[in-house]
Amino acid sequence: MNNSVWIITKKELNSFFDSLTAYILLIAFLGFSGFFTWITGSDIFMRKEADLEVFFSVSKWTLFFFIPAITMKMIAEENKSGTIELLLTKAITARQIILGKFLACLLLIGIALLFTISYYITVSQIGNIDHGATLCGYLGLLLMSAAYIGIGLFASSITNNQIVAFLLALLIGVFFHFIFDMMSYNSGGFVGQLLSGLSVNRHFESLAQGVLDTKDILFFASLTIVGLLLSELFISKRIK
Repeated sequence: MNNSVWIITKKELNSFFDSLTAYILLIAFLGFSGFFTWITGSDIFMRKEADLEVFFSVSKWTLFFFIPAITMKMIAEENKSGTIELLLTKAITARQIILGKFLACLLLIGIALLFTISYYITVSQIGNIDHGATLCGYLGLLLMSAAYIGIGLFASSITNNQIVAFLLALLIGVFFHFIFDMMSYNSGGFVGQLLSGLSVNRHFESLAQGVLDTKDILFFASLTIVGLLLSELFISKRIK
């Protein structure tokens, strides 16, 4: 990894833990996922199924809201303070800045998911869990998170207001999360297939069911790359 990218990654990751951001995310994420996975009426014990279907379903929605909250300040704050221009005048490129911030956010999400491995271990001890489907589910959460981080960074790159960045990331996410999916049911032919193909929910559910399909991985990778490239484009314009 490029040294500049890693320096930015460590700086941003440390900033999460120096403030309350990381701790709030970890506690809230584990609280929500743990409550619905183990305690509510739809939990593992009531369903009598040795799987993490409830956990993946809850995490999908939890991360949908949490990721815009952690990405909203990543570039918007730098835009407001003017430090983004200062960074770009040094021997650091816009791409390195974006990649560093992206990796910091993804590592934070990875740490949050790592804490839930205990769920996996516990369920595997009390029943015959489908290990392949579970691992694909975790992969799906990481890929989905990467895509939403890309969207969040793009939203943060075009404004200097964190709230605007948060709401814009949510708005874009809403379309990919379920509006395209809903629209596909009322459309047929090529349009219906196109809208269905743009649905994050459809691709995630496929992975969560243990189906490791190249098209799902390519979809999330493409969405992530487009978000990062647009972010790079917008912050590059600031020095022109």
